[in-house]
Amino acid sequence: MSVCNKVLSIILIFVILHGIPSDGQKKKETLLSEKVGQMMDWASKRAVIRMNGDKFRRFVKAPPRNYSVVVMFTALQPQRQCAVCKQADEEYQILANSWRYSSAFTNRVFFATVDFDEGSDVFHMMNMNSAPTFMIFPSKGKPKKADTYELQVRGFAAEQIARWIADRTDVNIRVIRPPNYAGPLMLGFLLTVIGGLVYLRRNNLEFLYNTNVWAFAGLCFVLIMTSGQMWNHIRGPPYAHKNPNTGQVSYIHGSSQAQFVAETHIVLLFNSAVTLGMVLLHEAATSDMDIGKRKIMCVGGIALVVLFFSWLLSIFRAKYHGYPYSFLMS
Repeated sequence: MSVCNKVLSIILIFVILHGIPSDGQKKKETLLSEKVGQMMDWASKRAVIRMNGDKFRRFVKAPPRNYSVVVMFTALQPQRQCAVCKQADEEYQILANSWRYSSAFTNRVFFATVDFDEGSDVFHMMNMNSAPTFMIFPSKGKPKKADTYELQVRGFAAEQIARWIADRTDVNIRVIRPPNYAGPLMLGFLLTVIGGLVYLRRNNLEFLYNTNVWAFAGLCFVLIMTSGQMWNHIRGPPYAHKNPNTGQVSYIHGSSQAQFVAETHIVLLFNSAVTLGMVLLHEAATSDMDIGKRKIMCVGGIALVVLFFSWLLSIFRAKYHGYPYSFLMS
């Protein structure tokens, strides 16, 4: 058998086994290539692709599609008065930029947003009446219930959304936040003030040997750190959260993975009250004051410790669901 006959036989066998690509299949592949190319072009210009109704139907809903799309449905226009939309959008931008500038970036996942004033028809099509809402449109099939993010349960921190995306798409995104220089600047300012005071009183530095001053400074530092102030500087969470449906304001985050600024202030206050109660108990046991005053201090100290420690435990139980222990109140 000649070489030409062998080649023809191989081609014939391939055609029999795989068939000849149809025009419909070629058009489908061409359309998919165009859609991926367009999405990559948009993603190269901005991490979050803004979509209206036409773009959403073509690039998110309509097949063919071999990529997943994370969509944030929001209402950012000032007249909508959606404060949480702006806060959630900031976290969403951080997450999308972390993925866009990651070395692992591929066309497996894209980030998009649909604003109500630019795509109200999309909201009606999806039967959506609240914002913000996060949904994943998978590369294959229709979105399932788990493809809608549980905002009220998990919060809108970028790290939480990234875990949800990893569960649904197997795409792991390492969140990289822009540096926050507020903390170092405040520390530098504080050190400058302290240095200035020391310089002005350089001839009278007895206060540096005052143990009460150092003890109070150390106590303030511990209370600030244990309340979560460093979290505020790193993560930049909102002060509180207002439910767009009910209008109810939450000062305690419902997850152990996040917290609000107001929550750190509450915890700082409660820890301070518990500490004050312990100080009163110590003074009542060791001081030489009148017995009546010592009894009052003892009762006050016990009341502070019991009440505020119970509230602290209640906050912990509310954030860490399933914690079995409580004290006075659940």
